[in-house]
Amino acid sequence: MSSVVRKRITINGIVQGVGFRPHVYRLVSAFPLTGFVRNDGQGVCIEIQGEPRHVEACIRQLMEKPPERARVRRFNVTRLPAVEDAAFRIILTERNGRVHTGVVPDMAVCADCLREMRDPSDRRFAYPFINCTHCGPRYSIVESIPYDRPFTSMSVFPMCPECEREYNDPGDRRFHAQPNACPRCGPRLFARDALGSAVTNRTPLEWAYHILNDGKILAVRGLGGYHLAVDAKKTDAVIRLRKRKNRPNKPFALMVRDVKTAESLCAISPEARRLLT
Repeated sequence: MSSVVRKRITINGIVQGVGFRPHVYRLVSAFPLTGFVRNDGQGVCIEIQGEPRHVEACIRQLMEKPPERARVRRFNVTRLPAVEDAAFRIILTERNGRVHTGVVPDMAVCADCLREMRDPSDRRFAYPFINCTHCGPRYSIVESIPYDRPFTSMSVFPMCPECEREYNDPGDRRFHAQPNACPRCGPRLFARDALGSAVTNRTPLEWAYHILNDGKILAVRGLGGYHLAVDAKKTDAVIRLRKRKNRPNKPFALMVRDVKTAESLCAISPEARRLLT
């Protein structure tokens, strides 16, 4: 093994929840290299082994091409003794030591997931909790670091065989997507009225629409807590919410469909537009 080198790459920053491990797996798989990638309390740890030219070329690509949503703060490389190794793998997270990494915020649904959600022939048609490696909940579902499904609120939703297949397929865009789910195995929408009784005469979304349209207050429970919602165009509803929240003056967050709608209500600077989108 004299012509073989092994190097450890430790990457710190916002590197968990951005598809870093599947990204590394695909990148390293393009080279004749062995080793592993895992999350830990420091961020992402990678060990690669092979001919020096392949190792250096791979490290160069890792440095130059991180996942789009990653924010790398530190990238360290150290040399290790070569070991007997057969393949490159994603291995179980190591939870030793102090935490020195972060997780990205929840990410808006991506174009691919939107397309699936709107396709009547897709198994995730109209599924509101659709997600993939590039979008979906992150910060809201994390219970501890490192970011892995057993350490999130998704741990109580075992994946069905089809979702499991996607999760384990390096060619699938849900490869190692920790919140991966579908209507068969994941969270579902339900509605309860003010007395706590289940709503059965309408779908949850239809019922929510009518609650808001009637000027009532709707409590929306998500993975990260509750949102209290009213139709902002209904003054009486806003006043009632202010009284119940004891919030007479402080602005409420306003939800609109897009930037164009927001611009019809207020002045938006170029910087604010960039942040909003």
